[in-house]
Amino acid sequence: MKLYASLTSPYARKVRVVLHEKRIECQLEPVNPWDTDSPLPAVNPLGKVPVLMLDDGTALYDSRVIVDYLDSISPVSKLLADGARGTALIKRWEALADGLLDAGVAIMLERRRPAERQDAGWLKRQHDKLTAGLALMAADLTDRTWCHGNGFTLADIAVGCTLGWLDLRLPWLDWRQYPALTGHYERLMTRPSFADTCPPAA
Repeated sequence: MKLYASLTSPYARKVRVVLHEKRIECQLEPVNPWDTDSPLPAVNPLGKVPVLMLDDGTALYDSRVIVDYLDSISPVSKLLADGARGTALIKRWEALADGLLDAGVAIMLERRRPAERQDAGWLKRQHDKLTAGLALMAADLTDRTWCHGNGFTLADIAVGCTLGWLDLRLPWLDWRQYPALTGHYERLMTRPSFADTCPPAA
């Protein structure tokens, strides 16, 4: 298998952490989605990372599809629950984490426009999503070691990748005001899967 990934993409980092945790061998193909000669359009018509190319030539995307597939092919370190409800609750964490990333990316891209052309209302809506989402995450993690149940799951991976990306791209957004999030991220960073996939400085 081959993983097309940007080393700064939180969505790709999520897949890389899952590969590490599940001890699945996979070739890493670093790509820049913004390059005009990027190979991504040939493997994903959306031109986005990550893309997992299977040995038979099948391309899987996006990150949520890939991590579910990876969890299903290896019994090592199961990251989803056995039951439907447990899996849905874990995937809800993932949906929230990915939604915060979407809002963060929207802010980052809007701020690249000339100041006079930036949409203040749009920026506020995205910022409000981040504020509300981080507060909810912190509340749900208060007095808990892990996002779901009594062990490390995909929910923790998704949350950790989001917090790491916010540090990289939106450092002014002080998510560390929430002790529950700070403690959770510190726990995650003791794991080799997180330490080894830290994004390079922007």
